[in-house]
Amino acid sequence: MPPRRPQKTLERVLSKAGLGSRTEARSWIGAGRVRVNGKVVATPDHWVDFERDRVTLDGRPVQGTRKVYLLLYKPKGFITTYTDPQGRPTVYDLVRDAGVWLVPVGRLDLDTTGLLIMTNDTHFAERLTNPDYKVPKTYQAKCAGRLADEQLARLRAGVELSDGPTRPALVERLRESGKYTHIELTLSEGRNRQVRRMVEAVGSEVLKLTRVAIGPVRIGDLQIGKWRHLTAAELSALGGRDSSRAGL
Repeated sequence: MPPRRPQKTLERVLSKAGLGSRTEARSWIGAGRVRVNGKVVATPDHWVDFERDRVTLDGRPVQGTRKVYLLLYKPKGFITTYTDPQGRPTVYDLVRDAGVWLVPVGRLDLDTTGLLIMTNDTHFAERLTNPDYKVPKTYQAKCAGRLADEQLARLRAGVELSDGPTRPALVERLRESGKYTHIELTLSEGRNRQVRRMVEAVGSEVLKLTRVAIGPVRIGDLQIGKWRHLTAAELSALGGRDSSRAGL
């Protein structure tokens, strides 16, 4: 039997081409702005063979876009969704000049700052977020009170959370400042609010949290609220499939 040709729904073809979100794609399709082989298609779930079918938006051909990989230093108070009913700023406000539609790789909550990778390479994003690959994420946390060695040892060994025990973590005491303890944790899993919940489980509280690294890639001297392209070496170290395209 001949191999099956890859097919995607029309809305996914538009979003994966880097033109916009799937919500935007559905609105364009509903407005009659999209044609497949010269005919208007108003159904977002219409199946398209992108190797054979000709898709246009406002008369312009829709083509696969180059892969883009950005490193953003997310500030506090920004959310990692495209829109927010409460009108809060989003990370998309910070990357509007990237010139292509991107999605965050994983999430950082509203009050967490630090490294966030954004890309239009869905396979690469899956590799970084899939727990089977165990890509480490490193955080620096300011914790309430002076943490004892026993508390740090519990974090290293793994603690029991409501959704099960955590994997062992690398934990380093960075410094003490007044009545606070600053630590660095490296995790090989990415549960919701995991660092905050782990610290709470040993009797403290995270007052400030910054993700400083994903795998070997660190924020370095990148300014808060700014972004840069991943280098080819960084992309390769993270398992990117096409390191030659980083930053193009």
